[in-house]
Amino acid sequence: MIKVITYGTYDLFHYGHQRLLERAKELGDYLIVGVTADDFDKQRGKINVKQSLMERIESVRATGLADEIIIEEYEGQKIDDIKRMDVDIFTVGSDWVGHFDYLKDYCDVVYLDRTEGVSSSQIRSKNRSIKLGLVGEGNILKKFYDESKYVNGIDVNAICVDNENERKCYENEDLTLTDNYDELLDITDAVFIISHPSKHYIQIKRALNNGKHVLCESPFALTENECIELEKLANDNNLILMDSIKTAYSTAYNRLLLILKGGNIGEVYSVDATCTSLREYDDNSWNSITAWGPTALLPIFQILGIDYKNKTINSLKLNKDSNFDLFTKIDFQYENAVASIKVANSVKSEGELIISGSEGYAYIPAPWWKTDYFELRYENQEDNRKYFYQLDGEGIRYELVAFAKSIELGKNNAYVDFEVSRAICKIMEEFENNNINIINKY
Repeated sequence: MIKVITYGTYDLFHYGHQRLLERAKELGDYLIVGVTADDFDKQRGKINVKQSLMERIESVRATGLADEIIIEEYEGQKIDDIKRMDVDIFTVGSDWVGHFDYLKDYCDVVYLDRTEGVSSSQIRSKNRSIKLGLVGEGNILKKFYDESKYVNGIDVNAICVDNENERKCYENEDLTLTDNYDELLDITDAVFIISHPSKHYIQIKRALNNGKHVLCESPFALTENECIELEKLANDNNLILMDSIKTAYSTAYNRLLLILKGGNIGEVYSVDATCTSLREYDDNSWNSITAWGPTALLPIFQILGIDYKNKTINSLKLNKDSNFDLFTKIDFQYENAVASIKVANSVKSEGELIISGSEGYAYIPAPWWKTDYFELRYENQEDNRKYFYQLDGEGIRYELVAFAKSIELGKNNAYVDFEVSRAICKIMEEFENNNINIINKY
């Protein structure tokens, strides 16, 4: 019996896929089809896949051509599969000619001509793109613009920025540059907001009232009630409102959460997150709690929940009359656990995340908020495990894909629940109201 194996994503299954599988089937007696997992697609840069893994598997199964369907999950799996399953022929489309010649050491390699004029990318590109406007300032705004180019279904057509120097970064781009927010709203379907946190509530509300979907750098607002109001406004108008915390969209970070839920370090008793940087201060600067607080709070609220019993906020202020904190530390007490964050824009510390459990602990090294690697460590060091996952664009492109898919489906696919967003805004409110212990520098 001649065994044939082929691999693919099979997104938006079309006639070209069908013909490729038919010709693969003709090469032998038994056809094995590998369908790539969502995470592996992300690692390979395919971040605009429209269908879930199960939908894509069912599309292949429905052809009746596959004698066996497997899932491709990691780099190097092709060699493992060929050896384990005693495969005679590996085949793939001719657009990969030469790329898989290394497999000739294990089996025959056949490149099949693809059907001209049809591909999943072409099908996706025919769908109307979401016209996205960017609002705000800083390096993150430029990163979002650059990363948007990797995402099918999103077209940044306008940028609203006040700073003249920053406007020069986009002068040669094919888009509308403006300093008028209402002008931007008139020509877009959705907005990404990364203006100063004091402007978020007003800008989100205005966008939602104009029928625009919103992705906003966390926090949504500086009070809990304002956050609740925005959530209700979005729901009432069937609009997508998503909290932008890039870490939440990291493959490694999501794998870490699943592993913890699986009890791999036992019961979690402590979560400690540190986020710091040294930045120049001016009147437009984000203070430490707004710049880093949402990111540092994310793993605490997602692992331990938002129902803490007590908390203490300690801050080192720029001066007694300023709301700019050079450094803030928050300690949480839960029913059966504790947690802490340290955030700073003017104090430097090791930016690590440590999650302590009854059987071991998870260690995510600095900068943990750009998670692509973590370790599980145990009393017996031989049991330690290391996990590596590729992270492209700091998670921005994955976040944009989730935003676009949410708009397309009319269902919020955010990786940050509204209850977490509300809890973050509640912390911001208490800081703004000075419900904190102030450490005087002067």
